[in-house]
Amino acid sequence: MKETPQSLLLCLSFLLCCRTNQAALTVSPSRSQFFTRQSVSLSCEENNSSGNSTIWRNTAEGNNRCGDGWGEPAGSTCNINWLIPLDSGVYWCSSREGAASSSIQLTVTGGSVILQSPVLPVMEGDDVTLSCLTETTPSNLPAAFYKDGSLIRTEPKGHMTLHHVNSSDEGLYRCNIRGHGESPSSWISVEEKPETNSAPPTTPPPPPPPASSSSLPAILLPLASLFVMFLLVLLVPLINRNLHKSKDGMETFSQFLRTEFREEDIKFWSVCEYRTTDPGTELLSKARSISTALMEAEASKQ
Repeated sequence: MKETPQSLLLCLSFLLCCRTNQAALTVSPSRSQFFTRQSVSLSCEENNSSGNSTIWRNTAEGNNRCGDGWGEPAGSTCNINWLIPLDSGVYWCSSREGAASSSIQLTVTGGSVILQSPVLPVMEGDDVTLSCLTETTPSNLPAAFYKDGSLIRTEPKGHMTLHHVNSSDEGLYRCNIRGHGESPSSWISVEEKPETNSAPPTTPPPPPPPASSSSLPAILLPLASLFVMFLLVLLVPLINRNLHKSKDGMETFSQFLRTEFREEDIKFWSVCEYRTTDPGTELLSKARSISTALMEAEASKQ
C-alpha cells in the first residue's frame, strides 16, 4: 500500500510524541512483594501530558486496565485495596499521547515471609537495604539472604545492606527465616550512573618572561665608571697626604691601581696628581695624550 503524505505526517507526529513524552509508574508502599489482604497504590507520573493516563497489568487472568475487573481508578492513580495472589503480575502505565512507562513486577504471596526490596531500578553507587519480613511476628528475626540461588550471608536482625551497588549486584534475591518459611524471589536492577559534564580545570596564565640579561651590561658599565671616577676623586687628597708625594709611594700606589682598576683610570689619577705639582705646559701635554689614548681605545672597540 502506497503511503500518503498525511500518513507519513501522522507517523512522524507519533514518533515525536513518544520521544518527547515520558511516563513513570510509582508504587506505594515502594516494594515489589506483598502479603495477601494488603493494599497498594499505583500512580503514573508523566511529562508533557494532559494527565489522562491508564494503569495496565498482565497477570494470569490476562491483559487489562485498571477498572476492568480489578482496582479503582482515580485520575492517573489505581488503588487495589485487597490484594490476592492473582494480582501478581507485570504493571505499567500509558497516556493518550503515547507515553509509556517501564514495567514493574509485583508479587502477592499467601506465605508468611516476604523480601522487602526496591521495586524500581537502583542507581549505581547507591546503598540498598533488603529486609526479610514476616506477616505476624516482629521484623527483626535472623534471616538468610540469597542471590541467584547462592547464600550471601545470614543477618541477625533480618536486614542486609548492599553498599555502592554496581551491575554485578543485579539478580534474583530471596530470604529465609528459619521456622517461618522463605520469601518469593525478586529481581533487583541497577542503572548506570549518568555522567556529569564537569568544566575543565582553568590554568593560570603563564608568568611574564624574565628581563633580558643582555641589557644589564649596558646599564652597569656606565655606573661602574662613574663609581671609579668618584672613588679616585676622593682618594687623591688622602693619597697626597699619606704618601708625601714620594717617588716610592707613587710607584706602590700605581701598582695597587693596576690590580684594581683599568689603565685609563690610572692615567686619570696621574693627571690629577700632576695638576697639583705642575700646572704648566706638562699638565696640558699629559691631558692631550690621555685624551688621544682614550679616543683610540674607544675607536678600536667599535
